[in-house]
Order: sequence, then structure tokens, then C-alpha cells
Amino acid sequence: MIRLSASLERRLNELFPRVREREKFVTDIIENALESTSISTEDQPASIGGTLNLYTDGGSRGNPGQAAIACVIEDPARGILLKEYAEVIGIETNNVAEYRALIEGLRIAKRYHPNKLVCHLDSELIVRQLNGTYRVKMEHLKQFVDEVQELAQSFSDITFVHIPREDNHRADALVNKALDNHPSPKYGS
Repeated sequence: MIRLSASLERRLNELFPRVREREKFVTDIIENALESTSISTEDQPASIGGTLNLYTDGGSRGNPGQAAIACVIEDPARGILLKEYAEVIGIETNNVAEYRALIEGLRIAKRYHPNKLVCHLDSELIVRQLNGTYRVKMEHLKQFVDEVQELAQSFSDITFVHIPREDNHRADALVNKALDNHPSPKYGS
């Protein structure tokens, strides 16, 4: 059991006179803190070499609308999750969110120094643009393509692979959780 200071205990008693409400409040805060805190990989030795899988997803509720990004880095050889990351990025389009998720994922993946990085995205458009199958027609997306290409030079072997949305469930869930925790403001209310 956690022991609280006397002043904190008094303040909680003032706010929540009923023990059950007070305990629920404290439990909810602790659960939320634990859910939003991931183990920091910066303090752990970086993996050097090997293949890593990067799963990224970006989405917006409305297009444009409130948007979020997420990435998941796994070491398939050891079968372990190295890092999960999610962030709300404001009002953006789905495509901008997809690119920004990949960019953030590449930045994080660089810390692990993989010999090979396989980037899994559920956006067929982004994968085809990055692999040169589609031209980037929208001018505002070219800056993101340039940034991805610049970051990609940090890896000796990198591939961009399209996967079905259901195979990207972990990154997709992180995007939705971030958006659920930071809903768009309601206009006209």
C-alpha cells in the first residue's frame, strides 16, 4: 500500500469525504500514469545490429481533423517489444499523420542501430510513394518524403512494406487511444 503524506491525505479527505471515492480517484490516477508511461529505452543499452521491425500509423478524425501518430519497434529475433510511442499532433490530414508517424518511428529506430529496418505501414499510398511507384503530386507532402529519405540514409538496409490494417493493430490502437484521450474540441457547443 502507498503511504501518503499527512497534508496530501487531508486534502484528499476534503475533496473526497467517502473512502471509496477517494480510493477510486487515487487508483485512476495511478492507472493512467502507468498506461501513459513506457519504459525508457534511452537508459538501456541500444541494440546494435540485427533486424528490427517498425510499425507506424497515423490517423485523423475528420480529414483534416484531430490527428495522432504512433509507432512500435520490435526485435523479431528476440521476440520483444522495444518501444511504443504515440502522440496527438493537432489538426492534420490522414496522409500527413502517416508521414509524421513514419518520421518519428525512424528517429526512434536510429537509436537501436539496426543492420536492417523493415518499416510496416498500412498506407499503400505512402509506401508506393516512398518506393517510387507513385509520384508525390501534393506539394505539401514532398517535404515529408524528403525528410523520410534523409532519415533513411541512416540505415544500411531499409524497406517500406504495405501491410493490411488488421496486421498493424498495435500501432492503430495507439493512435486511437491517443485520439480518445485528447478528443477534438466540439464547435458550436
